[in-house]
Amino acid sequence: MEAAALGADVPACLLSRPLRMQGIGERLAPVDLPSFWIVLVNPGRPVATPAIFAALDCRDNPPLPELPDRPSAAIFLDWLARATRNDLEAAARKVEPAIGMVIAALSSLPGCRVARMSGSGATCFGLFTSRLDAEAAAVALSLAEPSWWVAAAPAQGPAP
Repeated sequence: MEAAALGADVPACLLSRPLRMQGIGERLAPVDLPSFWIVLVNPGRPVATPAIFAALDCRDNPPLPELPDRPSAAIFLDWLARATRNDLEAAARKVEPAIGMVIAALSSLPGCRVARMSGSGATCFGLFTSRLDAEAAAVALSLAEPSWWVAAAPAQGPAP
């Protein structure tokens, strides 16, 4: 069985490296990213991908802009915040309101440069340039929401 038959994101997961996914995930291109930190958060609420696609208001979205050429972490994260999106996020927030709560909580933390939902949910992420900010954010979220799964890690390359 072809990996993509299991899900559009499966080939990217199997490659386990930074990739630019286009189309529905069938077009993959390796990318070099700067080092930064990520805080992953899952509210412990199941979200079925078919329900997210059923809730989509728009299925014909414009492509995302090209990646900046060899940016610093700060420039890359600013570009992500300003120029990119997750087309499934609005639908997922309708299906599972906890996703909006997670993104709001991440966004409010010191040092969080971008907060979004990953894939079709329910895991969300916050991106940080500082290890200390990411680790402090993970601790703060774990204390504030003990039922949520929370982890901080370097997102690319050696830890900055």
